[in-house]
Amino acid sequence: MTDSSTPKVHDALEERLGQLSKKRGVRASIVLDRTSGAILKTSGELSALRTAKARDAATTASFSNEASAAEASESQGVEDFAAMIWNFVKTSGHLVEEVDTEDELRLLRLRTKKQEIVIVPDAKYVLTVIHDTPSA
Repeated sequence: MTDSSTPKVHDALEERLGQLSKKRGVRASIVLDRTSGAILKTSGELSALRTAKARDAATTASFSNEASAAEASESQGVEDFAAMIWNFVKTSGHLVEEVDTEDELRLLRLRTKKQEIVIVPDAKYVLTVIHDTPSA
């Protein structure tokens, strides 16, 4: 049995990602499956979606001219980042449920000195956008 709304949802997601990627300051986005945390789509600068550990490993590999090692560490870094986001959403969702069982998590916004991570959990997806923090 195929859900006829799936292509519409996918098209709407693609459209939303296209709009987001054109906004000033947006560096990258990643879409995760809500139930499994699997990476469904990435866009933008993949370096913005990597952990510091993966960036260091890629830099070390590039100095030793090991292109395959640098590529593998970049891929692993994106997967590690996705896992951290998914765990953050799950943990935050549990917090909301503990505070009020009739409430639900709608948006997470994490702002650092260098960037802002905006996470929008949906019924099927977890959309994460990384953008530069505007200087005041």
